[in-house]
Amino acid sequence: MRIHEVPPAIADARMAQALRDVELANPGATAATGTTRAQRWVFGVLAALVLAGLWRWPSTVGVALMVCSTGLYLATVVHRISLVRASLEDDPSVRVTDAAARALRDRDLPVYTVLVPAYGEPEVLGDLIRSLERLEYPRDRLDVKLLLENGDEPTIAEAMAIETDLPVDVLVVPPGEPRTKPRALDYGLQFARGDLVTIYDAEDHPEPLQLRRVAVAFRRSPASRACFQARLSFFGGRRNLLTRWFTAEYLTWFHLYLPGLILRDACIPLGGTSNHFRATALREVGGWDAHNVTEDCDLGVRLQRRGWTIGLVDSTTMEEPNTDVINWVKQRSRWYKGYLQTFLVQFRRPRALLDDLGWRRTVHLVLFVGCTPILAVMNLWFWGLAVVWVTTRAAFVQSMFPGVTYHVALLAWVLGNLSVVYLSVLTVREARRPDLLVAVLVSPLYWVLMSIAGVRAAVQLVTAPSHWEKTTHGLAKGPAEPRSSGPDGGAERAAASAPHGPEPADRLRA
Repeated sequence: MRIHEVPPAIADARMAQALRDVELANPGATAATGTTRAQRWVFGVLAALVLAGLWRWPSTVGVALMVCSTGLYLATVVHRISLVRASLEDDPSVRVTDAAARALRDRDLPVYTVLVPAYGEPEVLGDLIRSLERLEYPRDRLDVKLLLENGDEPTIAEAMAIETDLPVDVLVVPPGEPRTKPRALDYGLQFARGDLVTIYDAEDHPEPLQLRRVAVAFRRSPASRACFQARLSFFGGRRNLLTRWFTAEYLTWFHLYLPGLILRDACIPLGGTSNHFRATALREVGGWDAHNVTEDCDLGVRLQRRGWTIGLVDSTTMEEPNTDVINWVKQRSRWYKGYLQTFLVQFRRPRALLDDLGWRRTVHLVLFVGCTPILAVMNLWFWGLAVVWVTTRAAFVQSMFPGVTYHVALLAWVLGNLSVVYLSVLTVREARRPDLLVAVLVSPLYWVLMSIAGVRAAVQLVTAPSHWEKTTHGLAKGPAEPRSSGPDGGAERAAASAPHGPEPADRLRA
């Protein structure tokens, strides 16, 4: 591979232009400025009113808070059940057979830019390049950009030592803050030649025909389609209890929740990898917000606010799961913090948001993006109250749930917990993954980790909003997963796409 030499002055100018593009395309709607003055004023007034109310009328205000929290919890549970129900009734993913993917002549394929940001992970570069070499796409129509950070000498040295026939340009991102994945992607977009652009993380193993499938999917889609999200799954997903939880969660997300959101015409929070864009759509919205630590979720909302649509393509990229609890908590904290950032940024101008998305999509945004980290934090409070009540029968707990409030809260507790466990069991059943059953039955332990990550995210949102906690990769190489069969040669396709284990299932069926 070779380094794409860019003179420092030009590199700095390109980087500055990339950071300006998103602000110019979305004036006042980036995470660079944190909360607005109006938002801080609203939060401050609300906090003051609640504290004053708790001091003057503690029982009444406490009951009101419990009722509001319980209602929000129930609404979120019902919303997710509705998404699962929709996805089990239909499959909105675009399916492109192997024959159809290969039928498109090489000269008719668009130039495809593949952006691969990597930082501090030289140990996975070799596997990454071998995975990209398996892509069935003409080399003269591939434009691979390996985005490395200035000063990351081990990763740069490893990249220089790799020999490949792929057309890979190694771009060294100029130094500066914030040092985040979206900042690197914005820099790479400045040099992208492709009509289509995708992102792969350094530990990804995309299915070999994925680019061809997406190219065909775009040809079949209306001009308003900005992006296709491919599904993600894990190799090494049976390594320990944490990876089993993580694998089951991803199965639920990409086979139940994401299809449900598409079928309900909701706002789609994109995944951080294997999303495939029209370059024109990316540039129209200015690329990624370098200050948002879930740039994918934010980008999906901004695209849809401009009238672009997002689809799901039936192709899978295998990723590495987190095998370490500390590593997992750091990653999940970043995801939750980014969801909160996205929520706050989008609601800086509520009326404009409603005009762009409409009431229905805005409600979806609140329940799926805003409530996910908020409820993760709230769970600790509710579980704490439950423990105090069971162990002490404290009077103050009873006073917070008078009359019908108690029965509604009990319904929310039973319905919410059992529903989430049931959905997880349903997922592993439909995916034919009995090896994950025990893990999902004890998934309440996983929720505790989510709550810890949620509290951590809330603290970091105030103390370090744009700090990017790097996820350590290269920890989960292990025995292969069992093969799965599926339509159109699913087992063979999955085995080819995942050197460490095949796709768990081509799709879930009702």
